[in-house]
Amino acid sequence: MQRLFSGFIGNKGATGLLVLRVVAGLALMFHGWPKIQNPFNWMGSDSWAPGFLQGLAALCEFGGGFLLILGLLTPLACFGIACVMATAILSVHLPKGDPFVALPGTGRGSYELALNYFAVAVALMLAGPGIFSLDAWLFRKKAAATQAPIAEPRPRVPV
Repeated sequence: MQRLFSGFIGNKGATGLLVLRVVAGLALMFHGWPKIQNPFNWMGSDSWAPGFLQGLAALCEFGGGFLLILGLLTPLACFGIACVMATAILSVHLPKGDPFVALPGTGRGSYELALNYFAVAVALMLAGPGIFSLDAWLFRKKAAATQAPIAEPRPRVPV
C-alpha cells in the first residue's frame, strides 16, 4: 500500500485535484447510471462482450466515479476507469472510424470523451488524489511513518 500512497499533494494542487476528481467522478456516475441499471446486458444481447465484462465495465464507470468523488482507493478506481475507456476507444470508436472530435451536425460519434476520461484517470493515478481525499486521511500517517528521512546534503568545504 505504501507504494500506492507514498505522498499527497497539498496547497493549490490539492484543490485542483479535488475539483478534477469531483467533476470527472460526477460525470462518470451519470454515464454509468444507465449501465448499472442493467449491468450484465447494457450493450445488448448481440454484444461482443460477455455479461460479466459488461458488469465489470458498469461497476468501474459508476463505482469508479463514486470513489473518485470521495478520493477513496483512487489508484484502483483510476485503473478500472482507464481500462474501460481504453477498451471503448480500441473496440468501439476506432473500428467504427469515429474521429477524435465529431463535427456538429454530422451525427457521428467521437472518442474525445473516452480519451478525456482516460487522460483524467491516468493523471490521477500518477499524481494521486491530493490531501483533500479519504485516501490521504486513511493512508497519510502510514505512508509518512514508512518513508525514510531525506538526507540533507553536506556543505562543501573548500580545499
